[in-house]
Amino acid sequence: MIKNFTLLLLFCFLFSCKTETPKKPVDKNVIIDSTITAFQKTLLEQQIDSVFKKYNFNGSIAVFKDSLQLYRKENGYSDFKNKIKIDSNTVFAIGSVSKQFTAALVLLQMEQGKLNVSDKASKYLKSFQTKEYENITIHQLLNHTSGLNTFGGKLMFKSGSDFFYSNDGFNALGQIIEVVSGKSYDENVMELFKKAEMKNSSTGNIFEGKDFASAYLGNATKFVAVPNMPKRLGGKDIGTPAGGILSTIEDLHIWNNAIYGGKILKPETLKQFVSKSSERHHAVLGKMGYGYGIMINIGSPEGYFHSGYVKGSPSLDIYYPQTKTSVIILSNIADEEKGKSSTFRPHVEVKKITDNLENILLQLRTKQ
Repeated sequence: MIKNFTLLLLFCFLFSCKTETPKKPVDKNVIIDSTITAFQKTLLEQQIDSVFKKYNFNGSIAVFKDSLQLYRKENGYSDFKNKIKIDSNTVFAIGSVSKQFTAALVLLQMEQGKLNVSDKASKYLKSFQTKEYENITIHQLLNHTSGLNTFGGKLMFKSGSDFFYSNDGFNALGQIIEVVSGKSYDENVMELFKKAEMKNSSTGNIFEGKDFASAYLGNATKFVAVPNMPKRLGGKDIGTPAGGILSTIEDLHIWNNAIYGGKILKPETLKQFVSKSSERHHAVLGKMGYGYGIMINIGSPEGYFHSGYVKGSPSLDIYYPQTKTSVIILSNIADEEKGKSSTFRPHVEVKKITDNLENILLQLRTKQ
């Protein structure tokens, strides 16, 4: 936890040593900004390094402020059997972080006039033309308020009245994208990657690269590989629109800057994407808002994020819009016997660190 005295010490440092008058005019804000950045880098290195050490974290963590890298570290192996180390090129399965790409594709189709989020899914999919599902809207699929759990089953509640997280709901959105665009989901999402200038992202269905981080269950000394990766991500148990995208630290950083920087969606559409339209109580991350394929901090600091998990691959992608800061955590091993709470402890700790730091930076900004 970042203590209040840290803020006081920073101010002492910022405004000390004023005895010497500079010969040339100095931009005070430039000095303050560079000092704050140095403070961020030092604090992140100290605290996130301690997370790596505490959990022997096998994966990659990075923090960027807009285009500036504040922190980055890789540790462990992408291939345990052959002792291939994780590096800056390593491609990870990102699980449900994939959902925001599906949401963005739906909204892009809306911008082209091919659908509206208020439309009923049954307008596009015969499988929804039943008494049970006929009134489910695209909006409800996007924010998990449809009541759908597993497709074909009874609804958990009346559509629109509550929250229940549904992978099948997002896979249905992928089908709608295919119907209205006339192209496969893979084709659509690859076009989106190109638009965002993401050069190392793919789907499990079509990946042909050499830097994929194999997924493992267990720990560094006793592990077993998850079979048929990454092809299994496109199967019915997961589904590409819900959790089948592969990406890198750098590409997710590029994506965050592109989507939240207005390079993908129009301003009014982006507002729909990030607006809290439902609430969720996450078993690991607690209470939060939910937009379209993204989770939203309740209270301070303002932040958009999403966790992801497919067997052996826990991930977390965070974006703080007020400082344009990205925090990305990717890994390729999980000890499922200890439960998801244990698996995500490093991610939760890093989020607490960066949430606290973000709040301090916002306080500094108001005092400048």
